[in-house]
Amino acid sequence: MGSMLTQEVSATEDPTLYLKLAFTATFFAGLFQASLGLLRLGFVIDFLSKATLVGFTAGAAVVVSLQQLKGLLGIVTFTTKMEIVPVISSVFHSRDEVSHQNQKPIIQNLLLFLIGLLMSMKNPKLFWVSAAAPLTSVIAATLASFMFSSKLHGVKIIGHLPKGLNPPSMDMLLFSSSHLAVAIKTGIVTGILSLTEGIAVGTTFASLANYPVDGNKEMMAIGAMNMVGSCTSCYVTTGSFSRSAVNYNAGAKTAVSNTVMAAAVLVTLLFLMPLFHYTPEVILAAIIITAVIGLVDYRAAGRLWKVDKLDFAACLCSFVGVVFVSVPVGLSVAVGVSMFKVLLHVTRPNAVVLGNLPGTQIYQSVQRYGEAERVASFLIVAVESPIYFANSTYLKERIMRCIREEEELIEANKETAGLKYVVVDMTAVSAIDTSGIELLCEVRKTLEGRSLQLVLANPGGTVMEKLHLSKSLQLFGSNGLFISVGEAVAHISSLSKAHREVI
Repeated sequence: MGSMLTQEVSATEDPTLYLKLAFTATFFAGLFQASLGLLRLGFVIDFLSKATLVGFTAGAAVVVSLQQLKGLLGIVTFTTKMEIVPVISSVFHSRDEVSHQNQKPIIQNLLLFLIGLLMSMKNPKLFWVSAAAPLTSVIAATLASFMFSSKLHGVKIIGHLPKGLNPPSMDMLLFSSSHLAVAIKTGIVTGILSLTEGIAVGTTFASLANYPVDGNKEMMAIGAMNMVGSCTSCYVTTGSFSRSAVNYNAGAKTAVSNTVMAAAVLVTLLFLMPLFHYTPEVILAAIIITAVIGLVDYRAAGRLWKVDKLDFAACLCSFVGVVFVSVPVGLSVAVGVSMFKVLLHVTRPNAVVLGNLPGTQIYQSVQRYGEAERVASFLIVAVESPIYFANSTYLKERIMRCIREEEELIEANKETAGLKYVVVDMTAVSAIDTSGIELLCEVRKTLEGRSLQLVLANPGGTVMEKLHLSKSLQLFGSNGLFISVGEAVAHISSLSKAHREVI
């Protein structure tokens, strides 16, 4: 938001106009986000796969932890950027500012928080230990800092915090200004970015706690929050990963925790701000690091590598993008990899050769089941995806390749019974379009020229309806369509046997 508004208005030369544009952009960001929810576009969260979220969670945990180095090390000059390279560079260039007096409280508090977390994980009844540990540390550290302030020169404290609430800003919204277009554009861009991150955070903790997320409600909630925020001196915001992690690790289960937190923040802003004057920044940094460090799920990343390399690539892209570039870029690249995987499955579907399991009417892949036997005179090919324009050409080539390989195998084994029938098992074909229907007709025509018959087995209701409407069923005849592979093989074999006996 700052970079976009600065191109139009200087924050130093005209701070009032700059604030007005920021509040107006926040209003339009919220309006845009809420509109997406009202239009029922929440399905977009389905593109954030489990693999993407594993990488995002780990990357966000690293980024949030790196941001706490300022408080942990007592550094004054610190970068405002979130990526790992600027943060490490800032720490290196500010190494002379590092406070060595922070080392002991860092170790003590991290150990306290980790022990509390482990106790809560091993015994759920002790959930209050991990919840009480941060609060106890804040109180104890604040008291110690107040009592021994004269001796703790190297420990950086929060310092003066003004009391009170933000003033109303409804009268600062600009709806009839020459800068309105800039505010709308900035609002839409920042709205998309904050919405992407907010939904990713929500989906991450939903997967950890195993509860559903309604994308439409998420969009409307974030949008309403920003619209209200624009009227109370707030700029665009979204769900906080670090504070959500603290809430999650404290054992919060429902939205009541947010109500309690809001009430506590309100009371604090109005009455308790001076009490936090002596709170060491190192304590707050340690609380956040302890909360997010447990969200790095390296075991899940290992499982992705073993099971699906493309899922692991999406996870890695999400992690690297978030850590080295930005959250939106990391998520965008990961979603792009996931979409590529979907397109790959659509355009290059499985088409496997089936064989009969001896003593049964069951047909399975000859590659997966060693006991599956080829049926003389038959080639049975199972298509394991819908047939669309995107994969029809590939499937035609795949079926023709299977026919060539079958004929070469028959010739190599010097079998007397040649190939006569090609059965396409369509059990897994849930849908078909006109290009798919044209594919079946072309394959049938090609096989007829080679004295081979194409047989369809078990097409689904939707596929049958499309074939009927296109009048393609008439081309296959009564002996070209069956409800199962077993019935097709049995019926055609009996007809062939009867024909030979007549001859």
